[in-house]
Amino acid sequence: MKRMFSVLFLVCLIAGLALAGAQQEQRRALKLGHIRDEAHPTHKGAELFARLVEERTGGRIKINVFPNSQLGGILEMFAQVKTGDLDLVYGGINTLAFIKGGEAFEITAIPFLYRDYGHMRKVMLSEDFKPLIAAAEAATGVKLLNITGDTAPRGLSANRRILTPADFKGLKIRTAASEVVLRTMKKLGALPQQIPLADLYVSLKTGVVDAQENGAITVANSSMYEVQKFYMKTDYIRDIETFYINPAFHKGLSEGDKKIFFDAAEEAGALVTRLTSEMFDGAYATLRKHMTVVTEPELRLDLIRRELEGLFNDWEGVKWPAGLLARIAAM
Repeated sequence: MKRMFSVLFLVCLIAGLALAGAQQEQRRALKLGHIRDEAHPTHKGAELFARLVEERTGGRIKINVFPNSQLGGILEMFAQVKTGDLDLVYGGINTLAFIKGGEAFEITAIPFLYRDYGHMRKVMLSEDFKPLIAAAEAATGVKLLNITGDTAPRGLSANRRILTPADFKGLKIRTAASEVVLRTMKKLGALPQQIPLADLYVSLKTGVVDAQENGAITVANSSMYEVQKFYMKTDYIRDIETFYINPAFHKGLSEGDKKIFFDAAEEAGALVTRLTSEMFDGAYATLRKHMTVVTEPELRLDLIRRELEGLFNDWEGVKWPAGLLARIAAM
């Protein structure tokens, strides 16, 4: 009898050790990168996402968040997601167009096309965009987990007033690495340059560039008002923060874990949207305290829009389906 109990004890012990080992193997630490600073709503959203995933998986999956381009610029991080060296990126839907295979998403950055966050998210989640998302995922090697989280629309800061198309002539401006933005600035006569966001403050301070185009929250949080005199409230390009994930890792998740990731992203995006809205007033108060904020009617957005009319018609039926621009405007 004693021998039987001894055998049973050993069997249970071995089974317990095997189960503990299996559970240990299932535990995984992931990396999530983004380009924003720690005070930005995007970082707060990324932190919430990480916390919810860890809580809802019982600690099996822990996500470490790396803000402020610690893992590289958006292009470097996309490359790492594609190879599996980075698990997740939280960045704008505009940025998908920066990499080969995502060119159709240039349409997400067309100036003055999207009325507000609600309109833009409706478009991104529409039937019109499902084929574009599927094609981009297959071509880029990056999966879109969830498109959620408002961002401040892009404005323009400079050391002189930029009021009309003529004022852009010869302006050395740091822009996002977007073909839409590059084409827009070149059409207006500016000289666009790509500089990592983490290096932008120093580049403005030392005169490498004279101007930059980011939203009011980024300008305020990054203290760019210390090295820029004017902020032009153009609100010309909108964006939505998007959770990108390595497709092989996502495919390997159970259906339950996939839901946990999606739902956590949805809640994180809602927080980012709320914080962005709350931070607008404070950001503009900060900017008005330290620099001149220029708005319409002094800022001639009508003339700028007119100058850009038809600029992207040659991409209809090439980068995206013909007629999509008109369908977006009508949604």
